[in-house]
Amino acid sequence: MSSSFDLHVQTTISPHTGHPYHLESYPASSDLNRIIESATQSQKEWMRTTLDDRITKGRKFIEKFTALGNREAPATYDHGPLGHHNLAEELCYQMGRPVDQCWGEFRGFLQRATYMIDIAESCLSDVTFSDNQTGTSRLIQRVPLGVIFVIAPWNYPYLVMINSVLPALIAGNAVILKPSPQTPLTAMRFKEALNDAGFPADLIQVVHLSPPLTQYVVQHKLVNFVVFTGSVAGGKAIETAAVTAEGFKGVGLELGGKDPAYVRADADLKDAVIQLVDGAMYNSGQSCCAVERIYVHESVYDNFVGEYVNEVQKLVLGDPTNRQTTLGPVISIASAEKIRKQVHMQMGAKALLPEALYPKAESGTTFVAPQVLVDVNHTMEIMKEETFGPIIGIQKVSSDTEAIDLMNDCEYGLTASIWTKSLDDFHTLKDQVQTGTIFLNRCDVLDPALAWTGIKNSGRGVSLSKFGYDQLTRPKSINMRINTA
Repeated sequence: MSSSFDLHVQTTISPHTGHPYHLESYPASSDLNRIIESATQSQKEWMRTTLDDRITKGRKFIEKFTALGNREAPATYDHGPLGHHNLAEELCYQMGRPVDQCWGEFRGFLQRATYMIDIAESCLSDVTFSDNQTGTSRLIQRVPLGVIFVIAPWNYPYLVMINSVLPALIAGNAVILKPSPQTPLTAMRFKEALNDAGFPADLIQVVHLSPPLTQYVVQHKLVNFVVFTGSVAGGKAIETAAVTAEGFKGVGLELGGKDPAYVRADADLKDAVIQLVDGAMYNSGQSCCAVERIYVHESVYDNFVGEYVNEVQKLVLGDPTNRQTTLGPVISIASAEKIRKQVHMQMGAKALLPEALYPKAESGTTFVAPQVLVDVNHTMEIMKEETFGPIIGIQKVSSDTEAIDLMNDCEYGLTASIWTKSLDDFHTLKDQVQTGTIFLNRCDVLDPALAWTGIKNSGRGVSLSKFGYDQLTRPKSINMRINTA
């Protein structure tokens, strides 16, 4: 492959300060080639290590990352004028989530890492078949794909990276890891803990890339599989690049969501309100599986809406480094303006929260006031297109049939939730909802034992669970005739 790109500097702007936080330079294509080639060579050696050795290093990684999370961030990386922070504060400055909530991402990160390591032996061991009468022996091996290119997002960088990076390494692959320009230090911390745990330095490579360089890596002949988490437009660009590359390159895509919830007449309203406010507003609504639309049975609609508004008003919008803040800024001014525009465009919808409640949410800033919209319907963008902000639309329905039809009337299909006390009714309704994950009386959670996957424009492919290892390996069949006498 031959190409050339000018060196450019990538600047991370802290959302709540508006100041530069970290700088990185993009590599030249020649340097990028060397990085990929070194990862390829390291992978050839790594795949010859035993699965037990890889699992042991995986458990050591958990110890190293836990220790890393509990100390001050090292001074080896430039944080600009803001000084040095522990990992939670460092993440807060990069993407704006309230600092106390950042610790929750680290707990989830370690939980997922532990689970994927615990199941690695059962998922990656050979499957054997024997027939002593015919003297044959057969087996299926799980073989690593080679070099995996992981493109991570900014909204939950640690949680998304652990879904594929650690399982890929345990399975015998090398990883080229591209973090979001907004959260570059997260990948560097991840690599630091991996290397401290004994994973070879060249096996996990962190790269900071422009869009043209990203396409270059996707199409590189030594890259065997691509894992992308991000927007639908970004996913289409990655898939197009992979399709036009030499050979046949696999792609796993986790894209957007417009996740619905249905509150039935028999739901526990108090619990549903608390959970659905958190599901819609946590991380300022910047989650692919955030609840973005709620359908409520008409018999409980008024009570639900009233309680929901009361609960949202408890949120404290402000500086995410302040321990009292529960709702931080969105990622950028451009994102904030897009969210405000979507809210203001909903002609006929009624906003229930006065903007005066949130004086910090001024135009031209990254602070967006939470909002609850009613009198909404499916002619409005707010009920059809991803918002990725602290905004929720609540629509009244008269029956299960109407609710299910509306839940499915969307181009996305990542998660959905049904709120009811009837387990029998849930089992009847769950099979009718077009989604990757269906919840009963909970939302916006991820269990590493379950397959994380989407349908429609929410993507394709699987991470986590035993099926996550299947995506990062291929089956190789061995058929032996032993008795030749």
